[in-house]
Amino acid sequence: LFIFPVNISILIVVVVIFLLVLHHNLLGLSDFLKRELSDSSPLGLQPIDFIPAIPQRLVDGKNDKEISVVIAASDERLGGAIAAMNSIYQNTRSNVVFYIVTLNDTVDHLRLWLSNTALKNLKYRILHFDPGVLEGKVQVASGKADTLKPLTFARFYLPSLVPHAEKAIYVDDDIIVQDDILELYNTPLKPGHAAAFSDDCDSTTNKFAVHGAGHQYNYIGFLDYKKETIRKLAMKASTCSFNPGVFVANLTEWKLQNITKQLEKWMTLNVAEELYSRTLAGSITTPPLLIVFYKQHSSIDPMWNVRHLGSSAGKRYSPQFVKAAKLLHWNGHFKPWGRTASYAEVWEKWYIPDPTGKFSLLRRHSKAYEAK
Repeated sequence: LFIFPVNISILIVVVVIFLLVLHHNLLGLSDFLKRELSDSSPLGLQPIDFIPAIPQRLVDGKNDKEISVVIAASDERLGGAIAAMNSIYQNTRSNVVFYIVTLNDTVDHLRLWLSNTALKNLKYRILHFDPGVLEGKVQVASGKADTLKPLTFARFYLPSLVPHAEKAIYVDDDIIVQDDILELYNTPLKPGHAAAFSDDCDSTTNKFAVHGAGHQYNYIGFLDYKKETIRKLAMKASTCSFNPGVFVANLTEWKLQNITKQLEKWMTLNVAEELYSRTLAGSITTPPLLIVFYKQHSSIDPMWNVRHLGSSAGKRYSPQFVKAAKLLHWNGHFKPWGRTASYAEVWEKWYIPDPTGKFSLLRRHSKAYEAK
């Protein structure tokens, strides 16, 4: 009669003992695991600790972000664009993508040059520029239609060229970069500013004067202040101009302010009223930019646009200064690929020979012309 209650009691005791033993073993296992983790990682169990040699790009997200660089490439200056892109590509680990703006007759030559040289791994997209968009916006003297360089206006249409980007860098083809382009890309732009340029009154330009054109470092050197349309703008003639051959653009702000339409408006007005200075020695792309961005632009570090290396055959800067420059700009008549220009040997370091030999022939002809 008493067997059943006794069996229940024994069963309960056995279960309690089992649970006590199990609990003890689990505590021991827990201590063991804690010791193992503390020996291997003082931070505790984090999955990233178990991935050996993590690539830096997985840790640093900024290296994965695309840095859009826009550059124009005309056939007669294609070697310049190649050298510029090579200098940028070789001096950064960032995810740079080049948007190369060109005309249809240059595409095959450009593709061949890129695919058969050290630039075959370059990330790029070739964009065709339609000169038709300039109709009625650029005044061409009679009999001089061949002097119009439509690609110089590509910079006006950045949002159309790089529609997905919030920010982009534009560079001319006569530049060489000697530092990481990421630094230029990270140039801070003030709220409401669509672009950042290098002012012509900065310490590196030394108030460059163009022969026969007066001082080319302020607004009066580019705009005709005798015209009522210009005077009504109330822009001080002594205001420092800026160089549009290298700049950083906030494309979101560019689109919000409809910068492209503003530039086109002033191009059209110039055709009708001739608003540019008659002694203008620089590019005709500069005046509309000066008007639209008057006191409405940020500044880039002057060392990111050390220019006027092509203004004469003489050496404007010391070798030490040229070496320290982050970006060298051969704006002016003397290009390092065709004429006797200062520090052409720096450019040659980044130049990649044309596999077709076409550009080399153009260079020889240009040098022969200069010798005459």
